[in-house]
Amino acid sequence: MSSIPEKQENQKQVLTLNELSKRKVVEHNSLITSIAKMDKTPLKMFELAVSCINTEEPPKDNIVYLSKRDLFAFFKVSDNDKHSRFKQAVEKMQKQAFFQIKEEAGKGFKFKSIVPIPYVEWTDYHDEVKIEFHREIMPYLINLKKNFTQHALSDIAELNSKYSIILYRWLSMNYSQYEHYSTKGGRRTEQVESYRNPSISIKELRIMTDTVNDYERFQSLETWILKKPIEEINAHTHFNVTYDKIKAGRSIDSIVFHIEKKRTADDNSYKLDDQAYIEDKKQKEETEKDLVFEAMKSKYTQILLENMLLSPYEMTDTALMAGLQAHVYPLYDELKDLRGLNGVKDHLSYVASKQEDYSKRNIAKYLKKAIEQYLPTVKRQDLS
Repeated sequence: MSSIPEKQENQKQVLTLNELSKRKVVEHNSLITSIAKMDKTPLKMFELAVSCINTEEPPKDNIVYLSKRDLFAFFKVSDNDKHSRFKQAVEKMQKQAFFQIKEEAGKGFKFKSIVPIPYVEWTDYHDEVKIEFHREIMPYLINLKKNFTQHALSDIAELNSKYSIILYRWLSMNYSQYEHYSTKGGRRTEQVESYRNPSISIKELRIMTDTVNDYERFQSLETWILKKPIEEINAHTHFNVTYDKIKAGRSIDSIVFHIEKKRTADDNSYKLDDQAYIEDKKQKEETEKDLVFEAMKSKYTQILLENMLLSPYEMTDTALMAGLQAHVYPLYDELKDLRGLNGVKDHLSYVASKQEDYSKRNIAKYLKKAIEQYLPTVKRQDLS
């Protein structure tokens, strides 16, 4: 007689907390770049539910099951009021929370507003929680042949603000593309590096974080949308992130992030005896050699030497030279296309006159920042 309930329970596949800690969240990039019209708790609940989807055998009824005990543990809720708080969070998610998705369609864009989880069922006497996804959100969670991102659920669990989660998902999306094209090829070196150092305009950042009408002063925006979230991301996820502010005139026009992945002793993907790591390391060494070779031949290196922005001794630093070739010289190419080689020379002559303002230890970063701030001005002048 007990075989029928056992069979039903197996079909439901209720996940334990230990399994949840190992889960990955896999989402289409269109969902990651959408506007999450919800606060932290519904967003984390959505990510938790998504991690329970088996993308190889997705649920035909769009339903997953969670344990209340493990759900509360995931949210680190232990007080006596946790059941009523859970109920409030579910109600808020269903009444107020939705994604605004923007997709290219024909000559323009198509906009979708989707309530991701319209149905949640539980009882006060049973540990099980039934979560049903909206049918319109499922293509962004299971049709993942291309343009998708995977990140660790354990990273999301430790983030305590909506903006930290949104920014982390976006950074993960970019870094995943960096890892993919670093290994598989198919992109120019500067394109690959742009995924590890992604740029976003302030306008786009406000749209993505749903702060178009909030934090009018940039100082407030930076505090709540950049500084505090990045502190959380660096403390609790697999990433170390820094950023630079890029000016256009007197105002901040965009943000360039710099993402590094932490390497831990228990991370199998980075052990020295791991073949994938060894092959990746060899590929990066070969890429660096090619970049250094190109930098040594570059006319820009000669101009830097002439302006004493680079010394013969610094040219022996392979990491520096590779960095210049990968991140700085492509920007000089853009300036050369706009103003000719003399335009590049004039720019570097000006930079050299201000060289007391930079640290020799960060010359590549300084030069990159200088040209990134100058290029928008040149482009605007050419448009006027």
